[in-house]
Amino acid sequence: MNPVTTDRFHGGELTVIGRVNVASNVTLVCDIDQADIDDALRVVYKPVRGERPLWDFPDGTLAGREVASYLVSEALGWGIIPETILREGPYGPGMVQRWVRAVDNHTERGDRLDLVDLCPVGAVPEGFCEILRAEDASGEEVSLIHADDPRLRRMAVLDILLNNADRKGGHALEGVDGQVYGVDHGICLHNEHKLRTVLWGWAGRPISEDLIADIAVFVKSVPGPLAEALAPHITDAEIEALLVRGRALLDNPVMPMPRTSRPIPWPAF
Repeated sequence: MNPVTTDRFHGGELTVIGRVNVASNVTLVCDIDQADIDDALRVVYKPVRGERPLWDFPDGTLAGREVASYLVSEALGWGIIPETILREGPYGPGMVQRWVRAVDNHTERGDRLDLVDLCPVGAVPEGFCEILRAEDASGEEVSLIHADDPRLRRMAVLDILLNNADRKGGHALEGVDGQVYGVDHGICLHNEHKLRTVLWGWAGRPISEDLIADIAVFVKSVPGPLAEALAPHITDAEIEALLVRGRALLDNPVMPMPRTSRPIPWPAF
C-alpha cells in the first residue's frame, strides 16, 4: 500500500461531503485532502458521539467493534473488511473506513442481480440460493436469495467467527476490483450467540479445506499479539468467545444451522 496514502488515511483532514441517512447511527461520507479533488481519498466516518446505545452491547463502542472485526479479517488473511481505524474527525473520535467503490448491477451490468437480492417466487436463477419467501412492499410474494459465490461464502464463515448480529444484504458489496467486501460490523464479537445474517444458503454444508486451514492458523494467533490488539475494543470474555468459535469450527467444519427464532436481521437490506 502506498505509504503516502496510508499517512493521509491516518492523519489527513476529513471533509464531510454527505451522510448515509438509512444508517441507524451517524454515518458520514468524507474526503481526505479534498483540495486535491482528483486525488481525494474517500472514506466512511462514524463518530462515537453519533452512536445510539444498545442494551445488549453495553461494552466499548460500536466504532471499536468495527475496528476489532477488521483486525480479525486481516488476521485470517481474507481482506474482506476494508481498512478500518479509530482516529479523530470533525465530530471527535470515530471509526474511519476506506470507501468501497461498488458495482451497480442494476444499471452498469444490464440489470444483473446483486450478491443478495429478491426475485419472484419460483424463479430463483441458477447460481443462487433461496433463503426465505416473503411479501414485498406491493404485496407480491418474493424470494430472498444470495449468490452461491465462494467470495460470499468466505464472508459467511467470517460472520460465524465474528458472531455478526447484522449481516444485511446491503452490507455485502461487490467491488469494481472484483473483490467482495463486508461493511457495518458495529454489532459483532459478543460472547453470547447473536448470529443474524442473510447468508444462510450454505447451512449444514461442509466448510472448504482452505478456509479451515486459515482458521487453524488464526486460532493459534489469537492468544498472542492479536488478543492484545483486540483488547482495547472488546472484553476479555469476548476475545475468549472468539477463540471458542474458531476451535468449534475446527472440531466441526460445517456451516451452522439457524439456532434462534430471529436468524435474519430486519430489514434484510
